[in-house]
Amino acid sequence: MTSLSEAAQNLVLIVSDDHRYDFMGFHPEAPEWLETPNLDKLAAQGAHLSNAFVTTSLCSPSRASVLTGQYMHHHRVVDNQRPVPDGTMFFPQYLQAAGYHTAFIGKWHMGHDDDSPRPGFDHWASFEGQGEYFNPTLNINGKRKQFKGYMTDILANQAIEWFHKIRPKDKPFLLYLSFKAVHYPFQPAPRHHGRYQDKAIPYPETMANSEENYRSQSRWIRERRYGIHGIDHMETGALDKDPVPSFDNLYWRFCETVHGLDENVGRVIETLKPAIPNTFLIYMGDNGFALGEHGFYDKRDAFEESIRIPLIAYAPGRIKPRTVISDMVQNIDIAPTILSFAGVDVPPDAPRMDGKSFAGLLLGEKTPWRNHILYEYHWEWNFPATPTCFAIRTQRYKYIYYHGVWDQNGFYDLKTDPHERHNLIQVPGYREQILQLRNQMFRELQMSGGLTMPVRPPKGDQFYDRKLRR
Repeated sequence: MTSLSEAAQNLVLIVSDDHRYDFMGFHPEAPEWLETPNLDKLAAQGAHLSNAFVTTSLCSPSRASVLTGQYMHHHRVVDNQRPVPDGTMFFPQYLQAAGYHTAFIGKWHMGHDDDSPRPGFDHWASFEGQGEYFNPTLNINGKRKQFKGYMTDILANQAIEWFHKIRPKDKPFLLYLSFKAVHYPFQPAPRHHGRYQDKAIPYPETMANSEENYRSQSRWIRERRYGIHGIDHMETGALDKDPVPSFDNLYWRFCETVHGLDENVGRVIETLKPAIPNTFLIYMGDNGFALGEHGFYDKRDAFEESIRIPLIAYAPGRIKPRTVISDMVQNIDIAPTILSFAGVDVPPDAPRMDGKSFAGLLLGEKTPWRNHILYEYHWEWNFPATPTCFAIRTQRYKYIYYHGVWDQNGFYDLKTDPHERHNLIQVPGYREQILQLRNQMFRELQMSGGLTMPVRPPKGDQFYDRKLRR
């Protein structure tokens, strides 16, 4: 371990839920009317990592990857229903051992029905499962208390109170603030509800149920339109009783919830100002989220909207303002990067991390980096519309393998077809590239132990029903 006298950097990790990579005001592909002034300012004063990805686009597995620096097939948190396996090590535990004060505030969601304090944190304020947007009950260091108001405001209030009244002033700190927002069902604060009503929606070109959109795609992709996470499952008649009656309202409420999230990120950063000169801060989403693309409103699959996340890093005096990094980084890189800024080493007998620190990229140093990423998702009994999928993505091409369905795989040229509208898997001219990527993906997964299927007993509700095609 590096001594604190050599590196006593305060650390802040702010995680949002299902915030898309492109739904920030400064992003060129954001709706032109979306307002996120605090995230815009943070990116202007720090670094925007424009090619950031998750290794599994699902709440619990992704959050476990952030905390462990490991792929899902190593940390074994494979769905949203089950707890973290015994003996799992989280990076805050290494910080604690090095003398840091650590605080976790917000959504944990690994062990759906358990809000009890977890290893690695000196201060704890969380809730069961997904929590509620209004009047939530929090478990604060083992004691439950109900709060009145809006969850995003309340979690920011908890962070502000912790900073002013609870944290030891003689120790460096880690604040891990994990918002529920923007998770479905999208519910903005009452003060923001209707802010974007009737604004023009830039419907994605892959949303239409047309021959061009589905001619070359795998069959399951069109079929998912009619399942619980598809836009053609939405209410089309008085007897449908679908929980999402209108795509437009879904879209506007998502954006209003993002706006309220941004407002509270700003409140927290303003509170942290006295400590900012010696602080390394990361803002990130835990997953992406489709808003109409391919007929979906969800994540899980390996399309760009699902696997890409917003990621901003800020360290005044160390990261140059308006830095843009296009190298492909992943959620498994968060833990080693934070430990690098803290000057804390992972003990040699600790579980190996799959990710690596991107601190050198942030600081403008020449850093050897990966030229591809891997993605894994396993079919869930609860949401059976999305098959098991493995993917390998380079800066230009993506190969997706679907397991357990009678269907074709996917291959996309992200340069000529950034919205993945045209599947090239059957084009003879790409056969050599397809085989090369497929073989590389399976070779790396096999070497890493990623080809063992995690079969679990059913738990929770199953949303298996689908509408018939109109």
